[in-house]
Amino acid sequence: MKYRYLGESGLMVSRVCLGAMAFGMDDWGCDQETATAMTRAFIEGGGNFIDTADMYSKGISEEMVGKAIRDYDRDDLVLATKVWFRMRDSANAKGLSRKHICEAADASLKRLGTDYIDLYQVHGPDWFTPMEETMRALDDLVRAGKVRYIGCSNYYAWQIVKANGIAERMNLERFISAQHMYNLVRRDIEREILPACADQGMGMLCWSPLGGGFLSGRYKRGEDPPEGSRLAFRKAVDIPRYYGDTGFDVIEEVAKVAQETGKSPSQIALAWLLHDRRVAAVIVGPRRVDHLENSLEAGDWSLSDEQHERLTKVVEFPDGYPFEWVTLSFKNIGGGEDFPPAHYRDLRDRT
Repeated sequence: MKYRYLGESGLMVSRVCLGAMAFGMDDWGCDQETATAMTRAFIEGGGNFIDTADMYSKGISEEMVGKAIRDYDRDDLVLATKVWFRMRDSANAKGLSRKHICEAADASLKRLGTDYIDLYQVHGPDWFTPMEETMRALDDLVRAGKVRYIGCSNYYAWQIVKANGIAERMNLERFISAQHMYNLVRRDIEREILPACADQGMGMLCWSPLGGGFLSGRYKRGEDPPEGSRLAFRKAVDIPRYYGDTGFDVIEEVAKVAQETGKSPSQIALAWLLHDRRVAAVIVGPRRVDHLENSLEAGDWSLSDEQHERLTKVVEFPDGYPFEWVTLSFKNIGGGEDFPPAHYRDLRDRT
C-alpha cells in the first residue's frame, strides 16, 4: 500500500480508504462479523485510513468501526467521521451550529470508543449557521484535543475558499481535505472544486469512486441492474447518476484497459482517480471481504500516462465558461516570461 500526505498537512493516509457506510445498513449492508473481517483485511493489507459518519445507520456504523479496531493500535490508524445530518427528532440535533457540532463530536467519540478523531468533517453546507460559528466550533475541538484535523464534504468551491479565508482571518484551524463524489462518469468537480482544493492546499477524498459499483463491470448496456446489486437497491439515486450511454461507453473502455493490464475494471477505475496527485485517497465501501481485497490492489498499482489519457477522453468533458475563455485569452498575459515565477501553478495540472 502506498501513502499520500493529506493536502499540505503532515498527515499520511493510505491511497485506499475503507468507507464504512455499509456497516450496519439494512438490506444492503453488512453485520459486525463481516465488518470486522473487512477491517482486518484492510489493515493487514496496509491500509490505515477508515472513514465513517454519525448518520450512517444512525450511529451503528461508528459503533461497528469502534469494535472492529479494538485489537489494533489506535495510533496507527487514521479515523475520520462526519457531522451535519439530523440525528434525532430535536430542533438542534442537526447542522453545523456550535451546539450540534460539540454534542455530535462527543457522541461520535463514544460510539467509536476512542478519545480523539483524526479527521472531523462537516458532511455538507449549512445555509442557516454563520461559517464563523462553524469554524470556531471546529477549532475548539482541535484545541481541546478531541480532533486532530478538520475537513469538509460536498461543499461548493466558493464555500471551501470562504471557510478557509475565515479561518485565516480568525486564526483558526483550516480545512485540510474535501470529500466529494468523483469517478470516471461523474467528473463535475474538475471544473471548480478540484482547482479550489489545489489552491487551498487540500487533499481530495473521492466518495463513490466506482459509481456505486457501476464501474465494476457487472452492469450491461440495455439491461436492468441485477436484483440484489447496489444499483438495484439505490435506483432512485444511482440510476440517474450513472446509467446511460456515456456511462456504458466508459465501462467498455475500462474493460479494454483491464484486459490489457490483467487487472479488474474496479482496479482500473480507482487507478484513474489516483493518477491525479490532487487526489489523496479513494474511499471504497465494500460489503464483502473479496470486494475489498480486489480494491486494495489499486493502493499499490498505477496506470500509465497513456492509459489514463485514453480513459479521460472516452467521453468529452466540457470545461465550460470561464475556463474556455481563460484558455483562449491566456496568451494575452502569458508567454513572454523566461520561466514562470515560483508562486505560479496550473491548478488543473494533475501531476
